[in-house]
Amino acid sequence: MSKVSVGKAVPDFELPATGGKRIALSALKGKNVVLYFYPKDNTPGCTLEGQNFRDASARFARLNTVILGVSRDSVKSHESFKEQEGFSFDLLSDADEKVCKLFDVMQPKMMYGREVVGVQRSTFLIDKSGVLRKEWCKVKVEGHVDEVVEAVQALAD
Repeated sequence: MSKVSVGKAVPDFELPATGGKRIALSALKGKNVVLYFYPKDNTPGCTLEGQNFRDASARFARLNTVILGVSRDSVKSHESFKEQEGFSFDLLSDADEKVCKLFDVMQPKMMYGREVVGVQRSTFLIDKSGVLRKEWCKVKVEGHVDEVVEAVQALAD
């Protein structure tokens, strides 16, 4: 499967999600989708990022936009993380990294002085027709969600 690119339709995918669901991108047509990839449940940066999306979830809902968090963690881990943080959106488990690879978020990084391959914090905005409109790579959590809200608002204008 080739990688996604801005201005092109995103290939359909389906992943297991919290709440015992399987979520397919094609089932979300007619809504904007904010797909954010994060390295690991219950870590400081990932928790803060999720809280920021949670706190802005009403703004996204008013803009006909679904938020989905994606990591390689298990659905069981996601369930605990979602409940603990009161997330109103679903978390998707990409244990086999298929969707991570589709969005090219598996990147080398340094951890404890060694190079490892892991999820690079990234966000993708997919419009109502399934076309990728914007991507943010190497995301810094602070202020990020506000940028995403602005980008979604720009789609509505």
